[in-house]
Amino acid sequence: MLAFLAAVLSNKLKIPYTLVLVLAGVLITIIASSIALQGGSFQNLMAQFRSIYTDLLQGGGGGLFVGLVVPPLIFEAMIHLRASDLKAVIKPSLTLATVGVLIATSVGGLILWQLFGLSPYVSFLFAALIAPTDTVTVLEVFRRVKVPNRLSTLLDTEAAFNDATGIVIFSVILSTIGLQKVAVTQTILGFGFTLGVGVLIGIGVAFLGELLSSLIEDKVAETILAIAVVYGSYALATGIGASGLIAVAVAGLYFGNYTMRSAMEPASREAVTTFWQIAAFLGNSIAFTIIGFETNLITLSQSVFIIVAAYAAVTVARAVTVYPILAVFNKFGAKISTVWRNIAMLGGVRGALSIALVATITTSAVISQGDINMLNTMVLGVAFISIVLQVPLLFHYVSKKIPQSVTVSTTEIDEQFELIASHMEEVKLLKTEGKISNEEFTKKLEENKKKLDDLIATTPITVETRKIIRARASVLYNSLPKIPKRKTKDKNKETKTKTAKD
Repeated sequence: MLAFLAAVLSNKLKIPYTLVLVLAGVLITIIASSIALQGGSFQNLMAQFRSIYTDLLQGGGGGLFVGLVVPPLIFEAMIHLRASDLKAVIKPSLTLATVGVLIATSVGGLILWQLFGLSPYVSFLFAALIAPTDTVTVLEVFRRVKVPNRLSTLLDTEAAFNDATGIVIFSVILSTIGLQKVAVTQTILGFGFTLGVGVLIGIGVAFLGELLSSLIEDKVAETILAIAVVYGSYALATGIGASGLIAVAVAGLYFGNYTMRSAMEPASREAVTTFWQIAAFLGNSIAFTIIGFETNLITLSQSVFIIVAAYAAVTVARAVTVYPILAVFNKFGAKISTVWRNIAMLGGVRGALSIALVATITTSAVISQGDINMLNTMVLGVAFISIVLQVPLLFHYVSKKIPQSVTVSTTEIDEQFELIASHMEEVKLLKTEGKISNEEFTKKLEENKKKLDDLIATTPITVETRKIIRARASVLYNSLPKIPKRKTKDKNKETKTKTAKD
């Protein structure tokens, strides 16, 4: 119900859906805390909710939260990425996801340590877990903001792949705290295993899914198979120590570009796409509501200085990473304009994954409970500012710098629809006559379907609530039994008629 209300408010008020969910979570927490202070059964209910949330986040790499909620979000985004768009941006996106995270961790940690006086362990732990752009937030933002496909692919791919880098660096720092020496060779080999094996597992599971998909035609079975590919690739990769999120991302790319195009009937393809859209919507709703629930404004207000310092360090680290790397690729022909670089800078939002990672830190000889509390406050504060401030700025900047699609007239809609319909008829005729192969037929059908989807997206389809209420009221009124007229009125009428005759 909360997700539905947030979606309605987002559309009506023209503000990001993510922002509405976070603020709703904050508001619910404030109200619940006020009631809980009075004691009673509600206080016990709040304690149980906190316990469930803690259980979700416990475990390596973010616990059940990352394992259950994040994979569908990554998979749903990846199945919509086209190989042609990915090919154009794969080098800068992977550079941002690997070298970029390492640079951001180093710069952010040094700023907090040298300029703001935090301990080196706290500084670099925080920088490592906050350096990757949050998959949940980025995918949701670029699903709703209208930017060129190549730019969206660049940032979506960075977000999907940089989690592995961030988790590896975070784990290395956490495991080597207190040691005098870091095994560099072992760390590099470990990272190569995490990334490389994750890619291989994603390809292998997706290929097996394609073979099985070619044997079935049932929509429900195809959907269940897609679920098995997502969680199967994640579980297999995680189980042997590789990156489950990388495996899911690669499986999604393969599934969207090959399996859904060549091994699925159109009806099954539509059913699978719809299922994952719903799954992604629910996953986003859970993730951002959790951020709101965990954001205690009173606690954050008492730590304003350290939160502002942390956000400043994160912002500088992102700038030092994005602008030089994308400028280099632009110089060598990648065509990444200054506007695109600014969007990449603003698009580096943080959120649920960092909150999940910080929950895995435990006390040690070097990290105290006070340090852990500080890290929690910094992460929650930066995530809150990032979503509340950065996301609206991104929406505003994109609408100002990139031309948005305008609503077309009814005549133009009819003309474009007729044109798309005629193209589809031509493709169907060519297929019937055997002039094109099944692969060409599927490709052309997908191209026309995309054009039709784009046309629908720009069409003003609205239903006024007043009309619905009037229609239902009319049906209700007509269904009511007729009220007979009172006899007194009939007698008066008869008397008046008789008098008139006389």
